[in-house]
Amino acid sequence: MKKRSTLIVIALVVLVLAGAGFWLSRGKSSGDMKEAASTARPTLTVTVAKPETNELNVTLSANGNVAAWQEASIGSEANGLRLAEVRVNVGDAVKKGQVLAVFSGESVDADVAQAKASLAEARATAADAAGTANRARTLQATGAMSQQQINQYTTAEQTAKARVEAAEAVLAAQQVRGRNTKVMAPDDGVISSRTATVGSVVSAGTELFRLIRGGRLEWRAEIMSGDLGRIVVGTPAVVVSATGATVNGKVRSVAPTVDPQTRAALIYVDIPDVQQNTGIKAGMFAHGDFMLGRSHAVTVPLASVVPRDGFNHLLLMQADSRVSMLRIETGRRVADRVEITTPLPPDARVVVQGAGFLNDGDLVRVVDALPANPVNGAAK
Repeated sequence: MKKRSTLIVIALVVLVLAGAGFWLSRGKSSGDMKEAASTARPTLTVTVAKPETNELNVTLSANGNVAAWQEASIGSEANGLRLAEVRVNVGDAVKKGQVLAVFSGESVDADVAQAKASLAEARATAADAAGTANRARTLQATGAMSQQQINQYTTAEQTAKARVEAAEAVLAAQQVRGRNTKVMAPDDGVISSRTATVGSVVSAGTELFRLIRGGRLEWRAEIMSGDLGRIVVGTPAVVVSATGATVNGKVRSVAPTVDPQTRAALIYVDIPDVQQNTGIKAGMFAHGDFMLGRSHAVTVPLASVVPRDGFNHLLLMQADSRVSMLRIETGRRVADRVEITTPLPPDARVVVQGAGFLNDGDLVRVVDALPANPVNGAAK
């Protein structure tokens, strides 16, 4: 009986020890779970967005210089005259026939007066010679004058007429000199250069002004020969100057040759009115885009693209609230969105706000984002 009681006590002790071990191990596992749960907290609160399909402009970028469409050199046809008045300055818009400068006409006026007097004298001489010749021809039938004398009077008449014509030509030349004392614009346009100085005595052919004809400029864009087939006459272009001024133009012509050294060709884009496009000046460097059409593209917010290690990446949301990093290639930009040329999963969601602070595999918490701005399609 005593032996049986001892066995019962031993069994009870074993059961108590086993139960204590079970509860201790259960408590430890619960603590480990709580500790693991406490360490698996989200790294960052982020916003996400789905890629969108937008219609964007297809563009070709280029650089080049702005120059005058045609520049006229305005000079003096007067020789040895003093410049008395200059009526325009650089930047002034002028009309065809407008007086730009005036030379002193005192000496020309004197020469015109002298030419008129010489013409009057020649006409008087011619009238006298004509009367004498007529009388001689009247007496020819009577034999009162020899044929030799008659021929002399006839020759004198013809000589006097020639002198009248010469005097008329001299007068016309002096009158032309008088008109040339006024320098006039050969066309509408804008004065781009002025070397005329009041008081200077200039010779014939001296340049006084330069004129941008019609006030028109052109952008001479350089593109590689491989892109020549994409540009045709009439293609729209948007030109941006170094000052940030933007102007719309159209392709006027495509150069027929390619530079053998650079393999680049010139595209001439008309910039219509220099007076209205005050931010665009001849001689400026400018860049721009040729508008070649429109196409569909997958775009994401620009803020979602993370540059890292020389490449661009997107952080894609996974089902377990973790992110995976995907290396991508970008294309056109429009407003605050960028084209993604790398294929994306159909149900992709990209991290936008906070993307630059995350690494592959990070756990995040997603919150609602503000509505995105609409895309207007002007790709860059």
